[in-house]
Amino acid sequence: MSSDDFPTPGWEERFPEPLKFLPVAFILAMIVGLYFIYVTFHLGPRLEDPNTRSSACLDALFFHAVTFMLLLCYTLCVVVHPGTIPDKDEDPSWEYDEAEGPQPIATDLLINMQESKRSGDRRHCKWCLKYKPDRCHHCRVCRICILKMDHHCPWIYNCVGFRNYKYFFLLLFYTSIDCAFIVFSMVPSVRAGTQPTTPFMTMFWLMFGETLAGFLGVLVILFFGFHIYLMMKSMTTIEFCEKSHSKGSFNASTYDRGVVGNVKAVLGDDWWLWLLPTARPLGRGVSFVTEETRLTKDMEAGRGLRRRAHDRPDVGSSTAPKRRSDKPNACGGTGSTGQSEEDSQSGSGSEVPDLGSSRDPRQVPNYGAANEGSPRTAALAEK
Repeated sequence: MSSDDFPTPGWEERFPEPLKFLPVAFILAMIVGLYFIYVTFHLGPRLEDPNTRSSACLDALFFHAVTFMLLLCYTLCVVVHPGTIPDKDEDPSWEYDEAEGPQPIATDLLINMQESKRSGDRRHCKWCLKYKPDRCHHCRVCRICILKMDHHCPWIYNCVGFRNYKYFFLLLFYTSIDCAFIVFSMVPSVRAGTQPTTPFMTMFWLMFGETLAGFLGVLVILFFGFHIYLMMKSMTTIEFCEKSHSKGSFNASTYDRGVVGNVKAVLGDDWWLWLLPTARPLGRGVSFVTEETRLTKDMEAGRGLRRRAHDRPDVGSSTAPKRRSDKPNACGGTGSTGQSEEDSQSGSGSEVPDLGSSRDPRQVPNYGAANEGSPRTAALAEK
């Protein structure tokens, strides 16, 4: 099965509310408006002037190339489905049986899964009745589970997920370039438009186009920088928000593959195709564990164990040594597999002193049998 043969919902199921296309129409109107202003009031007069014709031709070539890539990426963001959980025909193991309830993660899946409930059971969606892969979330707007869901974007009337995140990333990239290019290349035309002899409408459209492009450019560049940060940290927007709410570390991600590996996970394995809306990352979008992530997880687990062992207080230095009893342990028997101190504290019948207190263990009352060698025992024997 190729990457484009994955089952996706139909058009009527994906776009049930036509009114939600209004934000898409608004974005297209701004693109058309900026294109009209740039071509009519900037490129047109410069192409007619022999002194600026050569530079205007270069501006026109670059502007149309970037705008074409912007429109292509925007169309793909709207049209391409972000991906959903495999259906029963493709892989029945993702089907959730409500009668059986949640099941624990199988041994063969445990190696390739990182996320589970606190109880150890597999995550499942109560609306879709399917088990959730790693990084999968249910979108209440799209009414379906989205693979590697980043966020729902009303401006494209679609979710940003595994299959269309590269197109969304490139959309921000080309939009940032296009807006910045419009702002800087239109400076001579805006300066000339402020002359008293310039018609009012020409001056108005030049100022309006420059202001709109600058405003959109600042917003998109900041948003694009945020997604560059997420890509380098191997996080999605949802995972970033989860870490911010849980006060977790933003420098650690379970799916981190290093800088180059994280870029490939978004833009694909072929570096010469990174800036083209093709060659998406390989995979089905249900597993994100690789040899690099396994190694990273094992190293982090080892560092955590060493840190806990280093931070553990020395129990023996703060408490009095326990006297060895001549009487064998009644619960543990006579061998070396007798009951440990930790087992005694966790629910056995023997009483042990509290290791965390300063109480003398010799003052703990003995609830067992009396020592046969004590003076009280000898006096009772003489009677």
